[in-house]
Amino acid sequence: MSKHCEKEVSKRKKERKEILQMLSEGLWNYRSIALIALTPLLLLPLPIVVGTKEAECAFVLLLMATYWVTEVIPLSMTAMLPAILFPVFGIMKSSSVAKEYFKDFHLLLVGVVCLATSIEKWGLHRRIALRLVTIVGVNPAWLMLGFMSGCAFLSMWVQNTSAVMMVMPIVEAVLQQVLKAGEGRCSGEDNPNLQLDEIGGHIENSDQKDPDVPEETVTRVQIQPVSRSAAAQAALCTPEAPSRSKQDLMLCKAMCISMAYSSNIGGITTLPGTAPNLVFFEYLNQIYPNCNCVNFGNWLLLCLPISVIMLLLTWMWLYWLFIGSDFRFLWRCGGEKSERERAARKVIEEEHKSLGPMSSQEIFTAVVFLVMVLLWLTRSPGFMPGWASLFPHHSGYISDATVALLLGLLFFIVPAYGPSRKYEAVISWREFQASMPWKVALLVGGGFALAEGTKESGLSLWVAELLTPLGDLPVLATIAIACIIVTTVTEVASNVATITIFLPILSPLVGSHG
Repeated sequence: MSKHCEKEVSKRKKERKEILQMLSEGLWNYRSIALIALTPLLLLPLPIVVGTKEAECAFVLLLMATYWVTEVIPLSMTAMLPAILFPVFGIMKSSSVAKEYFKDFHLLLVGVVCLATSIEKWGLHRRIALRLVTIVGVNPAWLMLGFMSGCAFLSMWVQNTSAVMMVMPIVEAVLQQVLKAGEGRCSGEDNPNLQLDEIGGHIENSDQKDPDVPEETVTRVQIQPVSRSAAAQAALCTPEAPSRSKQDLMLCKAMCISMAYSSNIGGITTLPGTAPNLVFFEYLNQIYPNCNCVNFGNWLLLCLPISVIMLLLTWMWLYWLFIGSDFRFLWRCGGEKSERERAARKVIEEEHKSLGPMSSQEIFTAVVFLVMVLLWLTRSPGFMPGWASLFPHHSGYISDATVALLLGLLFFIVPAYGPSRKYEAVISWREFQASMPWKVALLVGGGFALAEGTKESGLSLWVAELLTPLGDLPVLATIAIACIIVTTVTEVASNVATITIFLPILSPLVGSHG
């Protein structure tokens, strides 16, 4: 009898355990739904109990911040919440909120994406990257600096993720040649199309999306014969390959990580280089409409030296961390080249030669690029009258977006080929649409709407009073605290979402230090 009871008890315990396990698995699988539902419920005391406009706007701000950090809802759709909640709470009219979703920032982004689409379509990025690598040399350290410089330069004009995607196929192909030369299997065997080798007789479809890369930057115009392959990348830098030494693996890691760092470093150099720069620029114009102190020229003047110093320090740090601590190569000239260096130089030179002379499409893209940069720099340089002063009766009407749109429009008008072929513009709408980061555009628009809502509701003034003690600190201390807070949040949230959250909160500190 006792044995029977023990069996029944153990059976019931097992059933309870299975039920609890199923419940826990179900809750975990639907954790996003739970977070979506619980967050507004926990924040409801703000609009219900407190009931002021400031509290209602704080409800929207905290709700969006939670959704942005956790990404339980797509970032761009979270950015739509002000269009729903601000009219419901009576903070702003629906028509007023809608105006915040399309600003001068978006027009500048459209013009820059037109340029980036043409650069990628006609392969100008490959010519730039290979040329820079050829100049610096093929020693592993110089090779890494060359690719970092190329990636940083491209990210000054295109989205950071796009710059990495443009350069990585070239990096991987060169690394394969270097590793093969070291194994003695293939001393500088040509790879004229910079294609990745087959791994196990299989190459993944180049159209496959990387789940870690935002969709807006993955859906690009596919120009390269073979794009990055997850299988090839894994085989390139995995210890399972019997002939891969630790030094080879460290070199692969250093090159791949350096691309990520250099794209971020290059992005801060120019205003259109990365979305947070443009968010700050548009927010500054929104809060201080009469302030013309920030433009493309003085931003470049300020950030270019910072970017160069950061790039060099990052290069030296990664070299020391992954490759070695011997920096005598910095002043060593000439000498016998190793097998690896000869193999790398051969494949780079062959690939550069295979590009041939610059095509008319590349020349046109390069000319438009140079003219765009020149017009940005000379529009209103500050130390002298710019070309914008030629329109004295329309002061402040022309912006960098005007230049970008005017030159971007040319890519849809100028024929890509001569009269002997059917008319086709340099880029098509489909190619532009595939390159346009619509998610970023909506996300930034939501940030502008949120910033305007904090101003209209009085939340920004309430936060300014709350942060008054912080404003009494020395300027450097205030900047240090703000940097630590924002940098910590960017570890778990995207850069655009972070700056969108913190700009309305931290900007009142400017007045307390003024």
